Amino acid sequence: MTEQKPSAPPRPVSGRHPGGVEHENHPHHDHFTVVGNHLLQHPELSLTAIGLAVHIQSLPAGSPVGIKSLAGKFPEGEIRIAAALRELEEHGYLARTKERLQSGRVVTRTVSRNKPRAAFATAAWPARPVAGEPPFPVPGPVVDAQVPGPVVDAQVPGPVVDAQAPAPVVDAPGVDSVTEQAANPVATALLAGLRVHDSRLLLTERDVRRLAPAVMAWLERGVPPTAVERTLTAGLPQEPIRHPAAFLERRLTSDLPPALPASRTPAPDLRRPDPLQTCDGCDRAFRASRPGRCRDCRESPLSAQVAA
Repeated sequence: MTEQKPSAPPRPVSGRHPGGVEHENHPHHDHFTVVGNHLLQHPELSLTAIGLAVHIQSLPAGSPVGIKSLAGKFPEGEIRIAAALRELEEHGYLARTKERLQSGRVVTRTVSRNKPRAAFATAAWPARPVAGEPPFPVPGPVVDAQVPGPVVDAQVPGPVVDAQAPAPVVDAPGVDSVTEQAANPVATALLAGLRVHDSRLLLTERDVRRLAPAVMAWLERGVPPTAVERTLTAGLPQEPIRHPAAFLERRLTSDLPPALPASRTPAPDLRRPDPLQTCDGCDRAFRASRPGRCRDCRESPLSAQVAA
């Protein structure tokens, strides 16, 4: 009776997971957003960035997603939200580019990607193994419908598509970015020389080309280059600047001064000249408001004696 039976289970199997999470799922028929596990279980994104990405994907098209508008909705401050947006940009879930409208105004165009191209590749980010679950499946050739480009095949090696590279800045029609950079060397020289003031403001050549139109907007509004340089380098934080291009872009857009008012030309003098008078001393004509003597007759010695 006291013999142990090795075939008997040590405890009854209940189908539960002791110490782990249990799911109680209900299907959603409306007001829901489909989010992939590659975002929700991303090992390199912070929880703030993951939650912010899910919130942006749930918004309708055209909703404002600027730093100030997001900071007004959530308790996180502008610094944490800006850092989370930069994380999403680095991993391809968000793309923010500057566009110059025909009116000359520079606006920010934001594109939210629910599945960036980096999630298609096998080595994009290592999946965390979970006991008892199969590994994350690798999809076949898929074309990103939001951003036109070549098909990326995860199984066949080929040229790597840089999903994190920002899109080129769309300027006014008929303006070439290379020609614009060559015609405005002051803006590029100003950005490239910021590292002399602080080594943390070292920019790549691509960042200089991307930020040059924002500097040109300051110069076109009558701000001298020394004042622009002083604005970008004054009051730098003590902590390391991880993304100098994003830091400078925020200062260029948020601190942009208004345009100078149009200069008013002075109105012409429309007063009528004095009428012609006949001098009482020499009978010459001269202009004066009333009759009398001309200047020569008034200044002559003989005129002075007569007056005395």
